[in-house]
Amino acid sequence: MKLGIMQPYFLPYIGYFQLIKAVDKYIIYDDVNFIKGGWINRNRILLNGDAFMINVPMQGASPFKKINEINIGKSREKVLLTIEQAYRKAPYFTETYNLISDIIRFNTDNLGVFVSNSILKIAEYLQFNTEFVLSSEINKPDELKAQDKVLSICKIMGTTEYYNAIGGIELYNKADFKRENIQLQFLKTNLTAYSQFKNEFIPGLSILDVLMFNSKDEVNLMLDNYDLV
Repeated sequence: MKLGIMQPYFLPYIGYFQLIKAVDKYIIYDDVNFIKGGWINRNRILLNGDAFMINVPMQGASPFKKINEINIGKSREKVLLTIEQAYRKAPYFTETYNLISDIIRFNTDNLGVFVSNSILKIAEYLQFNTEFVLSSEINKPDELKAQDKVLSICKIMGTTEYYNAIGGIELYNKADFKRENIQLQFLKTNLTAYSQFKNEFIPGLSILDVLMFNSKDEVNLMLDNYDLV
């Protein structure tokens, strides 16, 4: 069984969804500390030919709180308005905007629940077969940190293969996983260029940008374009 574990990010780039699609079971790491200045509550879209940051408004956000302990603030509609202004002439605007509208208007004030739901909705839209589990629902030793905690979750879930984003190559040790009879692999994204109106291609934007300019079939071909190292 292939397992992936990542914090819930807001409309993350395509590499995040490549990892989800590549595994059998995906743990949404919602009970770790919030990272200020990270991707949990924000991402980049294309606006007037440039990368532009959109943010989920928050209340009382702090790196001393867990993701699922933070509340969302008001003015979510401003995010939708910005998205509409940016993409209303995109070829797949209608279906993508309907999806994102449901995500932004999801009835919760909890950041962890809100972002986790957004990931599930996009995975459902793209017809993934991956099973999702919230980390907060797993009975695990929370005193463990970093690699030790991930290894603990892998053993609890009974996985034989653990996939991590390429950014974790400095954080996780293949030999340590092998000692627990778990194969550790890192997913390296091969970004596929696509037309963004008549602008020069800007890679690594939110999955929202990919969905606005590409059909579901085209997106799924991009999702399969990666290497395991």
